[in-house]
Amino acid sequence: MSGLTSLEVQKRRQRGEGNAAQKPMTKTKGQILKDNIFTLFNLLNFIIAVLLFLAGAYTNMVFIAIVLLNIVIGIAQEWKAKKLVDDLSILNHPHMTVVRDGKEVLIETDEIVRDDIMVLESGRQICNDSVVVSGLAEINESLLTGESDAIVKERGDELFSGSSVIAGKCYAKVTHVGASNYADRLAEEAKKEKQIESELLGSMKKVTRLTSFLIVPLGVFMFMESLYFRKASFSESVVSSSAALLGMLPKGLVLLISVSLAVGVIRLAKMKILVQNIYSLETLAHVDVLCLDKTGTITDGNMEVHTRIPLENAGEIRMKDEEAENMIRAYLAASDDNNATIQALRNEYPPAVSFKPVRKIPFSSGRKWGSVSFENIGTIFAGAPEKILQELPSKAKQEMEQGFRLVAFGYTKKMWTDTTALPEPGQILPLAVISMSDTIRKNTKEVLDYFRKEDVDVKIISGDHKKTVSMIAKEAGLTRWEDVLDMSELKGEIPYDDICQNYAVFARVTPKQKQELVRALKRQGHHVAMTGDGVNDLLALREADCSIAVAQGSDASRQISQIVLLESDFTHLPQVLLEGRKVINNVTRTAGVFFIKTIYSVLVSLFCLLMNQPFPFIPLQITLIDAAIEAYPSFLTVFESDTRKARGSFLKNAVKKALPFAMAVTGMIVLVTLLAPLSVAQKQTVMYLLLILITMAAVIKSCIPFTALRFFICGTMIIGTFGVLLMFPSLFNLQWLFL
Repeated sequence: MSGLTSLEVQKRRQRGEGNAAQKPMTKTKGQILKDNIFTLFNLLNFIIAVLLFLAGAYTNMVFIAIVLLNIVIGIAQEWKAKKLVDDLSILNHPHMTVVRDGKEVLIETDEIVRDDIMVLESGRQICNDSVVVSGLAEINESLLTGESDAIVKERGDELFSGSSVIAGKCYAKVTHVGASNYADRLAEEAKKEKQIESELLGSMKKVTRLTSFLIVPLGVFMFMESLYFRKASFSESVVSSSAALLGMLPKGLVLLISVSLAVGVIRLAKMKILVQNIYSLETLAHVDVLCLDKTGTITDGNMEVHTRIPLENAGEIRMKDEEAENMIRAYLAASDDNNATIQALRNEYPPAVSFKPVRKIPFSSGRKWGSVSFENIGTIFAGAPEKILQELPSKAKQEMEQGFRLVAFGYTKKMWTDTTALPEPGQILPLAVISMSDTIRKNTKEVLDYFRKEDVDVKIISGDHKKTVSMIAKEAGLTRWEDVLDMSELKGEIPYDDICQNYAVFARVTPKQKQELVRALKRQGHHVAMTGDGVNDLLALREADCSIAVAQGSDASRQISQIVLLESDFTHLPQVLLEGRKVINNVTRTAGVFFIKTIYSVLVSLFCLLMNQPFPFIPLQITLIDAAIEAYPSFLTVFESDTRKARGSFLKNAVKKALPFAMAVTGMIVLVTLLAPLSVAQKQTVMYLLLILITMAAVIKSCIPFTALRFFICGTMIIGTFGVLLMFPSLFNLQWLFL
């Protein structure tokens, strides 16, 4: 098979018959500018600024400088995060092996053209619609159709982009490129309906809808009441109503959320952790169950042959060791499988082409076996010992109890074509049982200990034998390593909800069962993170609240996961979890302070309308609170490491923290307005000073327990705010009360 020539590739590219450059996962710089500049909050702020300008209240327009600073900071942080993520994305960019000029070459998927011959092996995600021209492969189309059953594809069968190869090997000719691919067409449709799932984003949309609903009518009514009922001047009416409207807008909170998420992405990017969905950081904060795949996650996936186990307990031996080894070598030469187990076996038993293969059934995680049929010879099987052997040798049992993985080989004279079942018991002649070692990653015990202390329940889900998995779990330091269940022993309807609670280690799990286990955990109210590296993890990764892939894993697992560990370092998982907690905890802690002003501004505005009273503050006074008491402490403490487990809803928690202080402010204003024996100017001075004290009390409470940084922030906040007021009392419309 020669494939296209370099000249043919060039001509197709010139005709526009090639893939387009992959769209970046991050926003473009233009989108970042648009999202930070053209917002409803900014529009309302600029309208208020224009009205103040027309009224000649220039000093009260200082708030617009803070708005502009917010915009600049937000853009700068997002650009910085974008650069880091884009740089890391290059390491995660998908590649494809194609046949060109008679050779197999590895290229980026962007370089594929129509009629290219793709080489598709297990673990590859199919990037272009194509037709099989040679070979046989089992394809998982669940990401396109939702059906998890593997589909066998042979010569002449269509392959759709977005699906993935779970077993076998085939050559496929590209039929569609770019936007005409099936997956691209689906993606365009999905974009029209799919909404970003983000509690922070959803909460701010609710706040935006509420404030935008209230701000226009309240602003108009307050202006009209001031102008016509209290006979105030145009300038006074604009200033009074503008202060109320500015207070309703939690300007800094939008920026705080953006900066917090960007900072989280930047921190992880510096650790070579790629965040493909920025809002997945929120989900991480709530994770209380972590599902781990064994091979490639807890272990490093570098398999080695440990020993070949004698078959003295496996029935009558009718084949010499030399003949059996020749058959194993023939199987390894003919098999198209290329997973870690097969690679380790090939290193120990160099493939030798002894017979002519006529039919191949690739190994799959669902079947737990594969086979190759040879002309005039019969069929050689390879797979899990319980599938190939009638009885397991005692030595093999000992190996499993020590955590070794077992692979069995068997033989029958029949030509085998059934992909769903094996020959009847006794019809497969045992050839060999081989034990494989897989090294546990360094510091795994410390990582699992950490999760236990943080109340994160760890589940190990694997396709291996339960003895092997439980011993690996024990060695890794999982406390519930003995709570192991062999999923292959369950028949009929499986009680997933019950077994999720009763067991911590799951063995002989099929890809579909992995997905169902994750679903059951979510039904029980858990927030589930799933780590994986292979095509057998795809369904579970897609089902999990947060999906984490390792870079050494398959293309498909990396492309669908929200987070990718580019150095495949399992010990980074705690940092991934903690980063999510930092974002949510820091934003929730400070959001309560921002919502105080929003709540009391609405309540006080209603009181002023009912009692025909002017709003007691001016925009410049609100601006000082925005800058010195809300923004300054919030943006300095957002970099702190608050890694406590996040609990409850962000918006409910923030409003719950803000409400007592907002009600205190409202009550204070009502009492001073109605009862204080002072002039109007003195009343407004008293109310403003009390407002500052109450808001400062909220900030101080949010800083408990104190650290050196928080103590410094609170001290400088108090000194700075009152220092400005003492230096410029007339600028802020303050009157001395005892002169």
